[in-house]
Amino acid sequence: MEGDLLVKLVAEHGPWVVLVFFLLWRDAEKDRATRAVLDKNAAVLTEIATVIRERMPRT
Repeated sequence: MEGDLLVKLVAEHGPWVVLVFFLLWRDAEKDRATRAVLDKNAAVLTEIATVIRERMPRT
């Protein structure tokens, strides 16, 4: 079904439709990669803050 829709769009509107879908997909992949890196950085910063807090002298 989805393949038929893509073929129909390309047939009616030309190859720029494929380019638009590709650019949208690539943008989504970049967003996923960025979010994964930010999640990892947040976890590392949380661990660092925990270690620092544990080593601080209690007053």
